[in-house]
Amino acid sequence: MSDDVDLAVVGTGYHTPRVDRLDVLSDQVIAVNTAGVIVDVVPDNGRRAREILATARHVARLAGSERLLPGLIDTHIHAPQWPQLGTGLDLPLEEWLFAYTFPLEARYADEAFADRVWRHMVPALLAHGTTTAVYFSSIHESSTRRLAEVCGELGQRAFVGRVAMDHPQGTPEWYRDVTATTGIDASARSIDDVLRFGADPTRVRPIVTPRFVPACTDELLRGLGDLAASTGQIVQTHCSESDWAHGYVLERFGRTDSEVLEGFGLLRESTVLAHADHLTDDDMDRVRARAAGVAHCPLSNSYFANAVFPLRRALDRGVRVGLGSDVAGGPTVGLLPQCSHAVTVSRMLEDGVDPRRAAGERGVPESRIDTVTAFHVATAGGAELLGIPVGSFEVGRKFDAFSVDLETPGSVLRQWDEVDDEARLFEKIVRVAASSDITNVWVDGRRVAGREVR
Repeated sequence: MSDDVDLAVVGTGYHTPRVDRLDVLSDQVIAVNTAGVIVDVVPDNGRRAREILATARHVARLAGSERLLPGLIDTHIHAPQWPQLGTGLDLPLEEWLFAYTFPLEARYADEAFADRVWRHMVPALLAHGTTTAVYFSSIHESSTRRLAEVCGELGQRAFVGRVAMDHPQGTPEWYRDVTATTGIDASARSIDDVLRFGADPTRVRPIVTPRFVPACTDELLRGLGDLAASTGQIVQTHCSESDWAHGYVLERFGRTDSEVLEGFGLLRESTVLAHADHLTDDDMDRVRARAAGVAHCPLSNSYFANAVFPLRRALDRGVRVGLGSDVAGGPTVGLLPQCSHAVTVSRMLEDGVDPRRAAGERGVPESRIDTVTAFHVATAGGAELLGIPVGSFEVGRKFDAFSVDLETPGSVLRQWDEVDDEARLFEKIVRVAASSDITNVWVDGRRVAGREVR
């Protein structure tokens, strides 16, 4: 690894390398080499800092009102659903898919339409600090390839997956793989496409994507498990999301989602299980043992999951957990709002929601999390789940980051010297910062979004 410094960022930042730990990096220089890897983190008033700043090709000096944070890792996004963001959330999951989502996703047979959507979506996500995105695409190979191309061109770190789905009862006739074999073959070709057209195979990678068990035949699930094993690519799917989805799998197989996925070879290291609200303790232990994990989507769960994912319990059992927006089932862009939602739903789970029950019977004790934990899940936790070297400002990790200005005109975000220390400023940023407060976004040490500071 070269120590040749391409970028030096000077200022104060925060990261949460552990689930219960906030580190304030006051007045530091972060040195990044030409490969985008952090090679040094040192105080800005020492000899090593002077050496770095004298030789770095590029220097970014944050203003006193700016703070630096690790890039956000969105572990669950439905890219084709971007045009319906904020709409159509009035139906249960099994009806919502057929009424709104499948008809929209079918439009991505039109590559020109897909290109227009991707070119609006990817810059918007980057502007919100989403440096890594884990995408469900549609069933269409050309539009999935185009998504990989756009991510590569615009500099977003991404996992791009062509969706496979073939079950005649779980999918509409006009939007499905014709057979399991055609779905497996198309997914194999799509893996090659993403590796070829994503610009940088270390940054834009394929991901094997069975939509979820109700949409897939046994043959398709088995074939995709074999494909993941033969190619070494990671897997994403939905798991035990709602009463309906969880119950469907139990009725069809007599086993839970996690057991079924394991049996088909789909529960592997870094498998991303979206939602997973209805996992049992045995399921969690199985997920942990396989080094898989959960994409926790707190806002969309409020619409479709019929339950609150027990994040604290999962973390205590050693399950890897990242945070997801679930666009468009989650109608909010970016992960900072999802951090707040994660804290909120954990409090609702702990305290309960039905006032007709006695206080001691209303909730689930010891379920709450705080902002530090939520931000860890959105950064270092997501990185651990995906097996990628980002998520904190530690030597050897890639420099994916964003900076926030505490003095943006018109923003509610503000530093009050009389009451705010750095821990309070961190909490304010996570809870109330908007995309308009974000001044820089870097991926692999390259600036890919942001605005000029006043």
